[in-house]
Amino acid sequence: MTFERAYIKSGRNTIIHKDKKLDLVIINGESHPKIKVTSMGLVPFKDELPRNRREAKERYLEVVHISSVDVFGEVKRLLFIQALDGREYKVDYSKIGTKLFVRIHQDSYL
Repeated sequence: MTFERAYIKSGRNTIIHKDKKLDLVIINGESHPKIKVTSMGLVPFKDELPRNRREAKERYLEVVHISSVDVFGEVKRLLFIQALDGREYKVDYSKIGTKLFVRIHQDSYL
């Protein structure tokens, strides 16, 4: 069974958010912080993860496991996320805890 995803993967490390109705929760390995991609940009995800796809849809979320085979197949150190606010964000997992962890890479990619 195939279903429409709320994102497109591009290249080796870029996620493009495409559905305004659903927010993305980016999970890049168990030890890294989770990131929520909304139509307004990126924020830390502090809530409990949905148990399944149905619960995620009820909360208007889609969980993206970066290391799963159908996404990138490995944990990434560097990730680019194009959000619906027109910006491309650079998420550098080697800089967790600093102001360089998430930053605007391109102010307008449209």
